[in-house]
Amino acid sequence: MNPWILRALRRARTMRSLRTIALIVIGVSLFVLAAIIAGAIAIETAFGQNLPDVDRLSEADSGTTTTRILARDGTVLARLYDMNRVYVPITGISTEMKQAIVASEDERFYEHRGVDLRGIVRAAVADFKHEQIQGASTITQQLARTLFLNRNRTFARKVQEALLAIELERYYTKDEILERYLNLIYFGAGAYGVQAASQAYFGKDASKLTLPEAAMLAGVVAAPSVYSPYVDESAAKDRQRRVLDRMVLLGEITPAQASAAADTPLKYVAAAPPGVEAYKYPYFTTYVIAQLEKNLGTDQMLHGGLTVYTTLDPKLERIAQRSVTQLVEQGRKEGYGMHEGALVAEDPRTGEILAMIGGVGFSAKNQFNRAWQARRQPGSSFKGFVYSTAVDRGTPVSSIYSDSPVTYPAGDGTSYSPSDDDHRFLGSMTLRKAFALSRNIVAVKLAYDIGIDNVVQYAHAMGITEDLEADLSLALGTATVSPLDMVSGYSTIAAGGVYTPPTAIRYVTDRYGAIVLDSRYPKRSVAMASGTAYIMTSLMESVIKEGTGYPNAIIGRPAAGKTGTTSSFRDAWFVGFVPQLAAAVWVGNDDYTPMYESYGGNVPARTWANFMKQALVGVKTEDFVMPPDVEEVHLCAAGNYRAPAGSGGRTEYFLPGTAPLATCYVPKASPPPPAVSSQNTDLQAPPPSSPTPAPSAAPNPTASAQPAASP
Repeated sequence: MNPWILRALRRARTMRSLRTIALIVIGVSLFVLAAIIAGAIAIETAFGQNLPDVDRLSEADSGTTTTRILARDGTVLARLYDMNRVYVPITGISTEMKQAIVASEDERFYEHRGVDLRGIVRAAVADFKHEQIQGASTITQQLARTLFLNRNRTFARKVQEALLAIELERYYTKDEILERYLNLIYFGAGAYGVQAASQAYFGKDASKLTLPEAAMLAGVVAAPSVYSPYVDESAAKDRQRRVLDRMVLLGEITPAQASAAADTPLKYVAAAPPGVEAYKYPYFTTYVIAQLEKNLGTDQMLHGGLTVYTTLDPKLERIAQRSVTQLVEQGRKEGYGMHEGALVAEDPRTGEILAMIGGVGFSAKNQFNRAWQARRQPGSSFKGFVYSTAVDRGTPVSSIYSDSPVTYPAGDGTSYSPSDDDHRFLGSMTLRKAFALSRNIVAVKLAYDIGIDNVVQYAHAMGITEDLEADLSLALGTATVSPLDMVSGYSTIAAGGVYTPPTAIRYVTDRYGAIVLDSRYPKRSVAMASGTAYIMTSLMESVIKEGTGYPNAIIGRPAAGKTGTTSSFRDAWFVGFVPQLAAAVWVGNDDYTPMYESYGGNVPARTWANFMKQALVGVKTEDFVMPPDVEEVHLCAAGNYRAPAGSGGRTEYFLPGTAPLATCYVPKASPPPPAVSSQNTDLQAPPPSSPTPAPSAAPNPTASAQPAASP
């Protein structure tokens, strides 16, 4: 056969073979593809049913659950959380942090589409060789697991994780995915998300994280219980170095930068106790937490992502703590036998608590807040409520009472005979003098005259929240109250008779900025006439100028105050104010052990003055302004009579219609002696004094102006 024909036949057979092979390859390929598609469909059918909606990723930014408590100057006092998380946008995270987390957790993050096949192979080989390297799960897969799935290591969960990761990559950008990831993952130390972690470890915002800090945090993510520097700083440093090496391999930093970062000492903030970060100004902050829980509930407090704007003035809080700690210690060294103290200060015009100190020092063993949790006898400091009741009901403070023995029948068949700690009786005196000297018998007689039930009513209206028993001994402070109640009650006097409920919280916003609690516009109530408040203020000025508060309560500006001492010396108080600031001080012992003759005019007055002097530095001095419903009257030097015009005398203040009408007799001045030579002055005898006639016995025709002396 012709050779050409043979070659042609061979080529034809070869072509048919190639076509056959091609058909076989195509067929096999189609089969494999069909199998893959069928497998994918089967996987989707088997594992993709009832997968969560990836739209939930957009809700991640509303996951802020940490409640922040702020002082009035913006100082963060505490962060409360069940799960500590503060969301920040990707622009609020430092570049170093973003680079470190990608290098540590998913170096091909910006190249894959949710699942990294190359990473899976690499991880498998490393596992076979028992090498440590990145895990097979991408950042997107970890996010899908964190948001939608559990952490069970099952094949089904891994497939669902991959499917969700692919779906997330279809709908969200890489930056959106990285932002959510960095805000959701756990970094140890109770911190979820990079912002909470940055605060928990370094006390700064995530935008300010440096390369060494970022590498440390990125290294923690793999196993917070192992790599947290609060758990094992050596292991944490090893992990930090590994992250820095990965960043070098990816070209993010140079070897020199990595070495410098690894050698940089890191300054950590103190490790926080479980559930909360360390409190700043803990006595005040714990009170705020109690009020939040009372008004909003625990769930909203821990999960509402609240921002709490408080009334605290950090400067005054520091001054108050130093004053209490130093003066109680000084008093103990002086032999008074006291070990604890408390101080509460508020703005009497607004009711805002500016400082609250509940002890000599907050610690693990000393967390009891005596400023509001303690209930102690106020002693004579309660007399402010007795006298306020009397004045507001028409009793002038010029009224004469007798400091003399008296006995009242008690309801149980016994009798009650009040006495003073000096066991003396000073005879007749005005109510002003009795208040300044804190005479007990006069206070009880006054309470009896005006009705003890009325005293209870006024005390509650002025700010005392405790139950009070209508017993005559109440006039001497035998009930129990808190320092917070006492400063609130005296703030009512300072505010012209208007009671404003004390508050430590100005307002609270939720995670969306909506106000959920607002105390900026409190409900006020009139407890007494403004004139009564002014007269009481003048009485309390007398306490400081010439009474039981002198000289320890002198602060160099107009001030009003009242001492308080219990008969057994278990409690000592000083409560006082200037127009802009009121404060109550208590000292004593938690176990009610008596102190050693510790009067309110001593350590408590000194503590109060120490605090007020420093707190008012740079604050304009203000005087107490007399309101229009007060009449200023000049009285004779003795007795309860008006002084004739131009005759001098002492000044007293009265509510309308309560001033005395009768006048005393004041003799005309004697004519001056004849002039003598200066040489004979030493020998000149003084003219004889004229006897002063007795005051006019004319009674005051106004009954309320001249109450009969108490029995």
